[in-house]
Parts: sequence; C-alpha cells; structure tokens
Amino acid sequence: MNQIKQSLAWWCFGRTMSAADLIAAAVKIGYQGVEMAPEELWKQITDAGLKIVTAGGHQSIPSGFNRTANHDRIEAELRVNLEKAVQWKIPCLIVFSGNREGMDDQEGMENTIAGLRRVAPLAEAAGVTLVMELLNSKVDHADYMCDRTAWGVEVCKAVNSPRVKLLYDIYHMQIMEGDVIRTIRSSIEWIGHMHTAGNPGRNDLDDTQELYYPAIARAIADTGYTGYVGQEFMPKGDPAAALEQAFKACDV
Repeated sequence: MNQIKQSLAWWCFGRTMSAADLIAAAVKIGYQGVEMAPEELWKQITDAGLKIVTAGGHQSIPSGFNRTANHDRIEAELRVNLEKAVQWKIPCLIVFSGNREGMDDQEGMENTIAGLRRVAPLAEAAGVTLVMELLNSKVDHADYMCDRTAWGVEVCKAVNSPRVKLLYDIYHMQIMEGDVIRTIRSSIEWIGHMHTAGNPGRNDLDDTQELYYPAIARAIADTGYTGYVGQEFMPKGDPAAALEQAFKACDV
C-alpha cells in the first residue's frame, strides 16, 4: 500500500468545506498534497504537512502555446510562477495547448513545440516540471487541441526536455480515447502528473462509473511512476467521505 502519492484538487472540494476542515480531512485520510489551491492558503496547507503539488503556469486554458502570439505573455507569466514554485517547492506547473479555433493540429503542434522549447530551459533551471494537460474536447473543453495522448507525446518528444511532460487526466482521456491502462504503460515516460475522476459525470470513484481505479492504480504503480495522482472529481455527497473512498480505491 501507499505506492502512489495522492493529492487532491482544491477547487473540487474547497467549495463545500472550510479550508481548515479540508486540510484536516486530507491529513487524516493520508493525502500527501494539495493542488491548485488559492495562494493565500499555501502557508496554512504546508504548515499542516501537506505539499503544494501543482499550480497554474499561465492563463488560460483556451489561450495557450499553440499560438505564437501567446508566447511572450506565457513566458512572462511562467517566469513569475516558476519563482513561486521554487519558493514553495511546487514540483509541477500546469500549462495548456489552447483551443484550435480553426487551426490545423499540425500547425498547432509546431507552435506548441516552439513555445515549450523556449521556456524549457527556465523550467530546467528551476527544477520544476511543466505539465501540459490532456483535456477532452467532447464534453468539457470544446475545441481544445491537446485532446489526444499521441498528440501530446509527440510534442514532448520534440521538445525533449526532462522538465516538459504531460498531465494525463484519466477522466478526460477515457472520454476521448479509452484504453487507459495500455496508454499509461506505453506513455509513462512522458507523463509528469495524473488526475482522476469517475466517468460519466466526473464524480466519485465509485461503482456507478465505468473506470475501475484499483486496477488503474496498480498499473500506475507497476510502471515505477514517482509523481502524484490527484483526485479531481466533483463529490456527489459528503466530500470528506468521497475523498476517503477515492483514496482507498487508489491505495495500492
């Protein structure tokens, strides 16, 4: 047990629990980290012994690396956030491809590679990994470009930096392509972080959804993956109970 380091996405659970209650629940259950928490809570979180695991690298999801016009802005934002990541020992900053808006995927790939090559030395110097998130464009993020693992892997291969990887979101990729365990095994070299949620519905990791997380967690552990798996789902009922159930489902 405890082969996988688990974290929780603040935005999913902090809406219905006080900061103190959520932090206390996370510690009691056994979570090691918190993701995407408001910066003003970072000290309270770390004082409790939890790690800030991810933070945003730039704004925003639709406006990302696939357009060269965004590169100056993104670099400036990343410089600020990399300094914060070093200060707070945050291992990963989340970045995005951006939406297609009529752009061909090959052109978007070339632009994304160029943009990430530009900032990769900054991430390497900081010792922080930029993880480009894989999101579904079918249900939640219409028109998002990095919506297939193969596309993201090709970008990472071309950038060829140990500090540029993918955020493999199991929920999002189940919607887009399925074949989750095989994909994790074949692409683990390029995965720097992972997220969970039940599908359909983006809810609890329970028996009402189609993903069987104990098997997925065992497959992740078997790869030797050393990053975090972040619980990023919308609880249907009591959030603390949902967090505990999800922790147990992924505790292998």
